[in-house]
Amino acid sequence: MPQIARLLIAEQDEKLAEEIARNLNGSEYNVRHVRSGEELFNALAQNACDVVLCNLNVPPTGGLDVLRFVRRLDSRPPVIVFSEDPSIRTAVEVVRQGALDFIESPINYDLLRSILAHAVQKKHQETEAGPDNAPIPKFDAGYIVGDSEPMQRVFKMIERVAPTDSTVLILGESGTGKELIAKAIHSNSHRSDQNLVTINCGAIPQELLESELFGFEKGAFTGAHRTRIGRFEMAHKGTIFLDEIGDMPLALQVKMLRVLQEKKFERIGASESVSVDVRIIAATHRDLNAAIREKTFREDLYYRLNVFPIVLPPLRRRKSDIPLLTEAILERFRRIRNHKISGVSEETMMAIVDYNWPGNVRELENVIERAIILKDEGLIELEDLPDNVCEAVVAEDRIQTDVSSDFRNFFQEGEVNFSTAVTDFERQLILEALDRSNWVKNRAAKMLNMKRTTLVEKMKRINLEKERLR
Repeated sequence: MPQIARLLIAEQDEKLAEEIARNLNGSEYNVRHVRSGEELFNALAQNACDVVLCNLNVPPTGGLDVLRFVRRLDSRPPVIVFSEDPSIRTAVEVVRQGALDFIESPINYDLLRSILAHAVQKKHQETEAGPDNAPIPKFDAGYIVGDSEPMQRVFKMIERVAPTDSTVLILGESGTGKELIAKAIHSNSHRSDQNLVTINCGAIPQELLESELFGFEKGAFTGAHRTRIGRFEMAHKGTIFLDEIGDMPLALQVKMLRVLQEKKFERIGASESVSVDVRIIAATHRDLNAAIREKTFREDLYYRLNVFPIVLPPLRRRKSDIPLLTEAILERFRRIRNHKISGVSEETMMAIVDYNWPGNVRELENVIERAIILKDEGLIELEDLPDNVCEAVVAEDRIQTDVSSDFRNFFQEGEVNFSTAVTDFERQLILEALDRSNWVKNRAAKMLNMKRTTLVEKMKRINLEKERLR
């Protein structure tokens, strides 16, 4: 006999709560109703449920506070949030804060039953696995997806650093998810109930960046008709995320250094210092060591920022995560757009995994979104992908054909010097693979069925490193 799941409904309207209970199968759920956040918190603290169904506007603090509370529990029951606000922004925020799913009110009970069944199964799997073998990180990873070894290392580092106030420097290529990492660190810190303030240091003109960060006094410059606080003051008691800090101008880096050292600064036009209690997370796609050598980034600022570095692997370094990421992206768009795409065909998934993804996860999201727009239902097929993704598969097939025709060229003048011919052919073959892989050595090595280290050694021996500069 299957175990009856304990469902906790948090809804101020008693009639609506009764309607929900009535529409669910009583033999599958032991339903308990609470009318406020306080009652819900007490029930959760007593581990009185397996699944929570919560109105986003449950008094007095709302469903988002419920989600923050649940994240701190050892039991961590799945939470499903419902609301009369069907906006994408609301749905995304609710899921980002840790909800298993979001549904609109009036409630579609067929959909609710399906989501509840999934929630109960998820809860039972986690219970059976136990805390040491849980299939997900112990912290709330939000939209960060990955079972690969590189991502598991990242998860472990987030779990370690989140409860502290240490400065974090996130390094990684564009599109790898640096902002998601910052959000995960903040969401799992003791500052999670305060603001996470984000500013992209590379997207704001240099002459405006200082006032955006530190604010200004009334009359500080033409147009300063009132005092305005900056992002650091907005983040007081919370976290500030300085994205693309490698693009910050040198003159401003001096002021930033003082903030890191003393947590003090002056607004533009002010004579008195402002003190802030703020946790600093910075990120960049640039090589800061190279920037230091080029005198475009201060070495002392780098050492202040580089307290706890987290290096995000590019997508091409964690290809085993691509199927999982693809499904997660499809599921996210399924919630937002209610599309009828059931998945990705095997041939298409091979192409997606094989592609190099220079734009990383952001590019993958864009490709999946494009396919969803083009497709009404069924599986995503090769023809639904952009040409550059499909060409990666075609290129590998084509190189085998091209190589066989090149053999005949060596005999056009009769006898050949075998050693010279082999060297010339090897050079042509490697150069062709490099050109077709945009000189990404891992990709070229895969096309040639050799290790990357072997390819690098051969390139040095036949002096191919300089070829790209011509």
